[in-house]
Amino acid sequence: MSDNGVPRESPVAVAADSGGTSAPVAQFQSVQRIYRMGDQEVRALDGVDLTFRAGEYWSIVGPSGSGKSTLLNVLGCLDRPSEGTYFLGGEDTGELNDDALSELRSRRLGFIFQSYNLIPQLNVLDNIMVPLLYQSHPPADGEERARELASRVGLGDRLDHRPRELSGGQMQRVAIARSLVNDPDLVLADEATGNLDSQTSMEILDLFDELHSEGKTIVFVTHEASVSERAQRVLVMGDGRVCEVRETARLAQELAT
Repeated sequence: MSDNGVPRESPVAVAADSGGTSAPVAQFQSVQRIYRMGDQEVRALDGVDLTFRAGEYWSIVGPSGSGKSTLLNVLGCLDRPSEGTYFLGGEDTGELNDDALSELRSRRLGFIFQSYNLIPQLNVLDNIMVPLLYQSHPPADGEERARELASRVGLGDRLDHRPRELSGGQMQRVAIARSLVNDPDLVLADEATGNLDSQTSMEILDLFDELHSEGKTIVFVTHEASVSERAQRVLVMGDGRVCEVRETARLAQELAT
């Protein structure tokens, strides 16, 4: 039993691979993330083996300090493993320099944050287009794509508005559109409904459902049990380890249809 009450299990015994036939989007092989705090060593990730396949819908849960945010940061190439290997779209991220990693991130990943992380000086349209600025060869139809996404999330009439002129729900919708503008392989969300009221949260989760039904691969961190059950699989973290991977009723329903 760990200090926070989550049972320890061997990371090998609970290695998360759905066993499906779809291609792997992201793979962890014995990944560790170790931080030094003075003379102490903190293993934020401790021998994690994971496979996320195309079209899957995952939630990550666990107590504070369990490693779920570190896991998401490494998945998003915002942090690097101290040991082990992380493959994104078949590429070994450990072999890439910072510029190449940034390019890979801009092509394959979409991010949605609890605090939205919009640029205050930019309007809705320009905020949505930000990920394209990091691509060495941005698509010629980038602005058209951004406009279409703004309309899809209900902000087609707010293109010239800046973040301070939007509600929390509207800002999160901008963030979702921004996460999709590069047509990513993997959409990562960190407490995407944490700052929203219950009605707006349900609307955002409904939008995630739509994206999943269209084939997007989604992984999100949440502390709410009811939200985690919206995914197909729940990944439970504890002390930097994978403690459990379980399928939800949602996946059973999908497999039955």
